[in-house]
Amino acid sequence: MAGTSGVRLVNTFDLFRSMYPAPMLLQKPDSMPGRPALSRRDFISGSALLTLAAATHGCSTLETSGPREPIIDIHQHVGYHERTNTALLAHQRAMGIKKTILLPAGRPVNSSSTNNGASNGLEAKCLGNQECYEFAKAHPKEFTFGANEVPDIPETVQEIEKYLKLGAVVIAEQKFRVECDSPQMQRLYELAAEYRVPILMHWQFKRYNYGFDRFHKMLEKYPKTVFIGHAQTWWANIDSSYQDDAANLYPKGKVTPGGLTDRYLRDYPNIYGDLSAGSGLNSLKRDEEHGAAFLHRHQDKLIYGSDCADPAGTLDTCQGAQTIAEIRRLVPESKVLRKLFYDNAMRVFRL
Repeated sequence: MAGTSGVRLVNTFDLFRSMYPAPMLLQKPDSMPGRPALSRRDFISGSALLTLAAATHGCSTLETSGPREPIIDIHQHVGYHERTNTALLAHQRAMGIKKTILLPAGRPVNSSSTNNGASNGLEAKCLGNQECYEFAKAHPKEFTFGANEVPDIPETVQEIEKYLKLGAVVIAEQKFRVECDSPQMQRLYELAAEYRVPILMHWQFKRYNYGFDRFHKMLEKYPKTVFIGHAQTWWANIDSSYQDDAANLYPKGKVTPGGLTDRYLRDYPNIYGDLSAGSGLNSLKRDEEHGAAFLHRHQDKLIYGSDCADPAGTLDTCQGAQTIAEIRRLVPESKVLRKLFYDNAMRVFRL
């Protein structure tokens, strides 16, 4: 395979393996007598150079880089910013995804919960339950689907139940302007527990799912419900010094551990984190020392998702591919990578 410049693309995993032989990557330093230990700084620096090299020469896809662990993507959409189904299929294959969960939008409604219609299609032209169901059924080995609806309309429970009975594995993506402890949302928490599926919530201050600071009451009230946190307010609150701010949803700089999200993941067994979107990637890149520690600390509670709308699925343009690369940079242990990319999703979504 060659890039546009005519330069043959090098398989970056093989290149990295040649730079740092397998025993250095896969074994603890004290188990390698006579061989110099690979420091964390060397590992991150080497990975960064290889990522840059891949992007510079046209960007080999993650599929061609030969990942050692399978990857489940828990967060993708049909029709995302009008991306075609053909492009979606090619995109997921380019990233090397084994299984993808498609998250539908609710029906178009002009109401307060959809910001007077501005949030229809998850504010990204995403399509609904039937389109996700049909695409997944057309590609059953590679895709499955969720169920969703605007939470405060009369048809909500009936619509979601219809697709749960057809095999939906999650209620998502709940991205609506509602109080997190409203009666309508609590009915969905009950429904998720009844059908033994998680509910994935998009937290965005003053925009979607209000009341993040009091959400612990719902975690305590519904211990049999599995919740998954996602989006800007969820990820900004890894930092204990962060104050909710609609104008600062992608904070930069060093992280002070012990933020509300960190504590939710630590203290409540029924909540997990979706690593997708620019907010998830930003939470890892803004302070890589904290990002690495966070991934290790919550290795049983974090799950990879992409939530990207590009058609390519390659490192130079695709945030989902960049998130995979960043996780690999920060987590050298194959056992932990497998949890983040595969095992946790298999367990939480009962795939």
